[in-house]
Amino acid sequence: MAEKIGSRQQQILNLLLENKAGLSIDEIATALSISRNAVQQHFVVLERDGYIQTGVLNKTAGRPVRSYVLTEAGINSFPKQYAWFSDLILTDLKNDLGTEAFLRYLHKLGSNLSKSLLPQFEGKQTDERIEALLKVMDGLGFNVKNMTDPGSTERTIEACNCIYHDLAQKHEEICELDKTLISALLDKEIEHVECMAKGGAVCRFKIINK
Repeated sequence: MAEKIGSRQQQILNLLLENKAGLSIDEIATALSISRNAVQQHFVVLERDGYIQTGVLNKTAGRPVRSYVLTEAGINSFPKQYAWFSDLILTDLKNDLGTEAFLRYLHKLGSNLSKSLLPQFEGKQTDERIEALLKVMDGLGFNVKNMTDPGSTERTIEACNCIYHDLAQKHEEICELDKTLISALLDKEIEHVECMAKGGAVCRFKIINK
């Protein structure tokens, strides 16, 4: 995991953000009034953590000079407003459709998503489907476990992380997407018995055996 970006390293990233074509070590050293060696030391850390990479080799009257540019991780280290933008879209969509139609839309969204994943589940028994589901959900960032209550055959999927927690607090209908996706991939009915967006410690989905 990348360490916290230092203030001087952040200044270097800011310069590279403003100069998308890239900058050389000397150009950054001049802009920040620090030594070339100091820039190189910061570059070691920034390259190691994946924030920058070497760019084009510029030919000058003297020796060729290597430029450095931001990677996608470097660009993404700057503030983003995905949750704000998503909330803006969902609020407008809900106002246009109404609550019931909005819920149906999220159900359809979950159903469509499941169709792209179903080939990984076809021909598998319930236990195998659950294991495959855990991998899918972990890949999305849910941090899930398969739980079996002692003394019963009741099984639940327990997620310790809600990947859209802030949005779900404002739009609880979003949980319909998860329920639909889990139900379709397991080919089982699902009951959402605990929800972090509603104050629960985890998000828990009970598998209904019928």
